[in-house]
Amino acid sequence: MEENMESVHVEQGGDSAQMQKKKSFARQTAETVLYFAVILICVLLVQKFIVQPVEVNGSSMEATLSDSNHLLLEKVSYVFSKPKRFDVVVFRPYDYDKELCYIKRIIGLPGETVQIKDNIIYIDGMPLSENYGRENVIRDPGIAIEPITLNTDEYFVLGDNRNNSKDSRSQSVGTVNKDSILGRAWCRIWPLNDIGFIKHE
Repeated sequence: MEENMESVHVEQGGDSAQMQKKKSFARQTAETVLYFAVILICVLLVQKFIVQPVEVNGSSMEATLSDSNHLLLEKVSYVFSKPKRFDVVVFRPYDYDKELCYIKRIIGLPGETVQIKDNIIYIDGMPLSENYGRENVIRDPGIAIEPITLNTDEYFVLGDNRNNSKDSRSQSVGTVNKDSILGRAWCRIWPLNDIGFIKHE
């Protein structure tokens, strides 16, 4: 009888150890899944609200930025302050296309009147002193051939490659609302030989 009882006792102990091992494995698995879920959420939150990687497509911002440059777009600045003149920003040009984004430089600020004539950009009737354009001659002033007065939340943007850029001079793009601006180009991370902060002022 004692042998039977002892034998039964040993078998129960084995089952208990096996169950503990299964529980431990399940707990470790759950903790691992939770860990990676938290990491993923943090990455998504950072990308949505703080920093987002973007890639330049096209030559409209040459010679400041080139096709296939990889940048980090920071989104914090415009939470606490307004965009400034000469900021390089990424924005959605069309409300109906949430995937399409442009990168341009802010030239005109809310409340200002912008006009381009005789290759000169005028802000409130005064010539703008700037040296970001790739060429000195602006061949097509577009809709800015006439004065454009910006509303309280509107910005006028241009590509640095003035003669190869679809920007606020285009009727289809026009002025850019503050809500359409995703963030400010912060630094270039590719190619490696061009790593550095983006020049804004």
